Amino acid sequence: MSFPTDNDVKLTQVRDQHRFDEKKLQSYLQKHLDDNFEAMEILQFEGGQSNPTFQLSIPERSFVLRKKPPGKLLKSAHQVEREYRVMSALRDTDVPVPETLHLCEDESIIGTPFFIMDMVPGRVLMDTHLPSFSPDERSALYKSFIKSGATLHRVDYQSVGLETFGRSGNYYARQVHRWSEQYVASQTQKNESMDAMMAWLPHNIPDSEETSIVHGDFRLPNCIIHPTEPKIVALLDWELSTIGHPLADLSYWCSGLFHGDTEFPENYKELGLMSEQEGLDLYCELTHRPPIEHWNFYVAFNLFRSAAIRQGVYKRGLDGNASSDKWQETGEGAMRAAHRAWNLVQEAGLA
Repeated sequence: MSFPTDNDVKLTQVRDQHRFDEKKLQSYLQKHLDDNFEAMEILQFEGGQSNPTFQLSIPERSFVLRKKPPGKLLKSAHQVEREYRVMSALRDTDVPVPETLHLCEDESIIGTPFFIMDMVPGRVLMDTHLPSFSPDERSALYKSFIKSGATLHRVDYQSVGLETFGRSGNYYARQVHRWSEQYVASQTQKNESMDAMMAWLPHNIPDSEETSIVHGDFRLPNCIIHPTEPKIVALLDWELSTIGHPLADLSYWCSGLFHGDTEFPENYKELGLMSEQEGLDLYCELTHRPPIEHWNFYVAFNLFRSAAIRQGVYKRGLDGNASSDKWQETGEGAMRAAHRAWNLVQEAGLA
């Protein structure tokens, strides 16, 4: 399968730390899927910082394999089984997801659990400012992206069999506790901003019991864009999905785009980009909800969560189990995200 030139997807040979018995995998797939895997070629995606991801190619078609990384893993992390379950449940909804084909929980095959899904043709772009797009294309793609999130949050999670996928209510209390534990377990240096956020967050959670399916890593680089059109054709990387509060996804996207490492351009209108408020207004229109209150809390929480995730990636890199060679960057990224979170709280007069 070939991709258009404006695609940030990079494929490499399987990295040494992620090698497995390819013949054993080939034999296993031959038994459990209908296709012929005798002439299978395996390459590794450069992305997938958390769960190593591979392209499996046979003459007729291509597949994607997602697996847990090797080594000792943090509690509740790298849950490829959850990815498989939620994408399978969403298959017959309007949410764009790849078709899941098989889950293997037998660690004796390639060393860790894994699943196979269909490979969706399209583009994956890491630069959310979309330099290769025209202003009209940027505008259309941003609207398509927000629509995909709104569509997900409108799904009745019970009707698609996800009533046990997570607990309803108290989402942020559970998340703050979880990511505080994850951060402490992977901490490698003192981060005063992170300490301040862990103390502040539990006492400032808005009173809202809204419940929906939450993607958990809702951002443009986790989407496949149509090969030639500015629209989302698949949402990827569902490892962190759960039943939770819908604004977690929207605020996660905004925390990265408008409060992240890259400065949002001042001339965004002429570039076809939308402001943070315009994004919120469109989401509210699509989900038929009133204007959002306590927005700074949601953004600050997601910056805190991002810091915890990046710290986990950095710790795995130090331990020799990183899924990408870019892990060295995530230690500094964790510090920056925590500082921005605490600064946002202070600037809003909430501390």
